[in-house]
Amino acid sequence: MVTKRNVYLNMKTLQEAKKILMENFPTGGLLSKEMIPVPDAVGRVLSEPVTANFSSPGFHSAAMDGIAVKAKQTFGAGEMKPKKLAVGKNAFFVNTGHVMPDNTDAVIMMEHLNIIDDDIIEIEAPAFPWQNVRKMGEDIVATELIFPRNHLVTPYCVGALLSGGIFSVSVRTKPKVLIIPTGSELLDWQPEEFQISPLEHLKPGRVIESNSFVLGKMAEACGGVFVRHNILKDDREVIKKIVKDACSRDFDIILTVGGSSAGSEDFTKWIVENIGRVLVHGVTIMPGKPILIGKIKDKPFFGIPGYPVSAIIAFEEFVQPLICKMLGRPEEDRPEVQVELTRKVPSKLGIEEFLRVKLGRVGDKISAIPLPGGAGCITTITEADGIIRIPNHVEGLTDKKQVTAKLLRPLASVDNTIVVVGSHDNTLDLLADQTKASHAGLTLSSSHVGSMGGLIAVKKGVCHLAGSHLLDTEDGSYNISYIKKFLPDMKIKLVNLVIRDQGLIVPAGNPKKIKGIADLAGDDIVIINRQSGSGTRILLDYRLKELGINPQNINGYKNEEYTHMSVGVAVLSGTADAGLGIYAAARALKLDFIPVVTEQYDLVIPEEYFESEKIRALLEIINTKEFQKRVAALGGYSTEKTGEIIL
Repeated sequence: MVTKRNVYLNMKTLQEAKKILMENFPTGGLLSKEMIPVPDAVGRVLSEPVTANFSSPGFHSAAMDGIAVKAKQTFGAGEMKPKKLAVGKNAFFVNTGHVMPDNTDAVIMMEHLNIIDDDIIEIEAPAFPWQNVRKMGEDIVATELIFPRNHLVTPYCVGALLSGGIFSVSVRTKPKVLIIPTGSELLDWQPEEFQISPLEHLKPGRVIESNSFVLGKMAEACGGVFVRHNILKDDREVIKKIVKDACSRDFDIILTVGGSSAGSEDFTKWIVENIGRVLVHGVTIMPGKPILIGKIKDKPFFGIPGYPVSAIIAFEEFVQPLICKMLGRPEEDRPEVQVELTRKVPSKLGIEEFLRVKLGRVGDKISAIPLPGGAGCITTITEADGIIRIPNHVEGLTDKKQVTAKLLRPLASVDNTIVVVGSHDNTLDLLADQTKASHAGLTLSSSHVGSMGGLIAVKKGVCHLAGSHLLDTEDGSYNISYIKKFLPDMKIKLVNLVIRDQGLIVPAGNPKKIKGIADLAGDDIVIINRQSGSGTRILLDYRLKELGINPQNINGYKNEEYTHMSVGVAVLSGTADAGLGIYAAARALKLDFIPVVTEQYDLVIPEEYFESEKIRALLEIINTKEFQKRVAALGGYSTEKTGEIIL
């Protein structure tokens, strides 16, 4: 049987798709109710209004330690004419919280009393009615409304409810979400045998299923509860049966994960058409375009895309609002902040793009560094501090333009971020970890754009420092001549981070018998290169020029990666036979390494930030024996000059 591919014939905008969803489920399918003890109600939504059973406090009580009096009996007291009161007659000792004695309405604080003896107290100022007294019902009055329906119960609310004599409340039942992961390529992480020998199971074409757990926890976070179905292979009849059965059970929302796009094994559209109605197939957003929204037996159904970031965006934009509607609670909107992009960002007309960005306050502005846009890369959202939404009528954003970003992390975290832009080095990961360990509130965020890109970022004022290893081919020095050339008007401090071994990364056993740079010109050799402007690329070009080799004659010269680890992975996967990178990357991936040069990797720091608290903390960490010991353990590094101020 030939399976036809799906085609997005009538994609909807985000606003259109949301409108269709809410029109088809106008009440969200309001849920049943349940009574639960008040302490267990935190995070739940009230289904009925709650009124107080009794007042709080239930009696007039002393708010201070002192004596309880009838205020009018103290009138006339003054410094020049003190008044004497009799203990037990018109003055009664009380402690904070005590019931006020009959026929008293004020408390005079202990420190304002002149105690003559056990029976007589002297006062030098009058009291006024209800002075230092908590009146009955001051907090809560019996029968008054404590909280309305659809109120989200917080820990604070527990105190008010119990104080008002409420010991159980009616709450909305949590929406029950069924999540069905689909795909013959998926591998479950749970079996014991997988835990023992993961590499045997992770053969090419197999991936660990994680989306269902991510989406399930997101459902819990917005007030729902989830059930995860076992992974289903790409068999449309089996998937159809499971979905159909689920719609007859007690689930409020059904999700399938994967199979919603246009591939030949994407069966979701066919399934919904056969047992229900397709409301939306394809939305003009990126990531998240392939989402399918359907209605089966009056229940909402979502075909969630299989790429992790697409799945997350689709859930946040469609499933989460529906869960909130079912619970009668508003959606929580993320805080917004104005940011400045560090580079131009292209986008497609007609598509609303969710751009993930790293953020950090540099000077008086917040810099936004775009992360790669791949919907299949979960790290593009785990590393993100915010999301910039590019409208569908805009064709890209320019650098230095102020735009709005929705925060994924608190603004305080953004303010306490050290922004590093430039060349990649594995020790930056160690430095980020050591920074977090030593200063819990401080974060190091690095973006890899190459050494030249780092200097440009410093010049633009969008980072606190840059990593660089630019070789001066005239005298063999590193970075100084480039700083003088490209940052002539800036006061710069140059601090060494490490000395490292750079060379050719080749497969274990070196099957092509590569001995050096000259061998890269062989007809049967394919390389993986670093991006233009990186120090590694400049080194390669310099060595090729020395050898008289035309770069255009090297297979794979135009294939670029942005980090040493990515170069190593390209070699490990067989995409390339060799690539120039650092020894630590080769060692981490158990690849062979052919040394080419020992080079200097430095931190380029504008003087205006050099004395800042954040940079001082960073330099202190760099100079610790603990950090340097961890660097040495990576292999291929020397810390002999680490922390030395070169310029």
